Amino acid sequence: MKVALTGATGFMGSHIFAELRAHGHGVTALVRNDAQSEAVAAQGATPAVVDLYDRPAVVKALRDADGAIHTASPGDATSADLDSAVADAAIEVFDGTGKPYLHISGGWVYGANTAITEDSPFDAPPMVSFREPIERRVLDASGMRGVVVVSGVAYGDGGGGVPGVLLGSPRDPDGNLIMLGTGEQHWSTVHVADVADFFRRALESDTAHGYYVVGNGLNSTVAELTEAAAVTTGAPGAVPGSDEEARARLGDYFAEVLLLDQVTAATKARSELGWLPTHPGLVDEFRHGSYAADH
Repeated sequence: MKVALTGATGFMGSHIFAELRAHGHGVTALVRNDAQSEAVAAQGATPAVVDLYDRPAVVKALRDADGAIHTASPGDATSADLDSAVADAAIEVFDGTGKPYLHISGGWVYGANTAITEDSPFDAPPMVSFREPIERRVLDASGMRGVVVVSGVAYGDGGGGVPGVLLGSPRDPDGNLIMLGTGEQHWSTVHVADVADFFRRALESDTAHGYYVVGNGLNSTVAELTEAAAVTTGAPGAVPGSDEEARARLGDYFAEVLLLDQVTAATKARSELGWLPTHPGLVDEFRHGSYAADH
């Protein structure tokens, strides 16, 4: 397939790019500038410099694609505008074609819930409340095959923003890392390469449609994750913090999503697409894997 991909130079997108290339798909990478264009071209993509906030420009870029995957995100107040422009462009171009459009989302949209499935009610904190209306437009578009991939916290290969938050935790007077909140909350996590594998499977499957919750099923607590991060950073251990400390450290919006208690099983992804995460969990990655190797 000839696949249009946004975010090809980002953490998630770069792994999806590699996965697609490894399975024989051609990739047109929609990038921001000439430097990114050269980078993706060197890795075998066809670059297209596109302003993703410009819906007509995205429409033009998608015209010749057999499908599209959207992972780019500015991670700021303009995220909704960018997601809307890309999603609405895909709906326009792919209407009546049945072509696949895969849209990245995140588990935080479900709020605090220890039994999350695709049928769970949305309870999105303010940071991610913009997502559902856009995703609904994607899935309600009858002329294309819309898929929304609701990823857990992505990690792996020494990267990812949220693992970086744990590794950069402040320390108490004894040098211990301070947890986000009490540390009792669970996080749904997933290795970025396993997410990429799911995206490729959903792209290739003619029957994949709708929401898919993607997590590795380990659902570690923040205490377990921070204790493992302490090993990586050489701290003697980790100690509970408080919600107030987390909010002071990260701001209300970001702290709120990281304090959510969430558990997922990814039953639909496993049963419908044969998806099986094969990479180590984040605790093992911190203690023995890619993050440990950097310290």
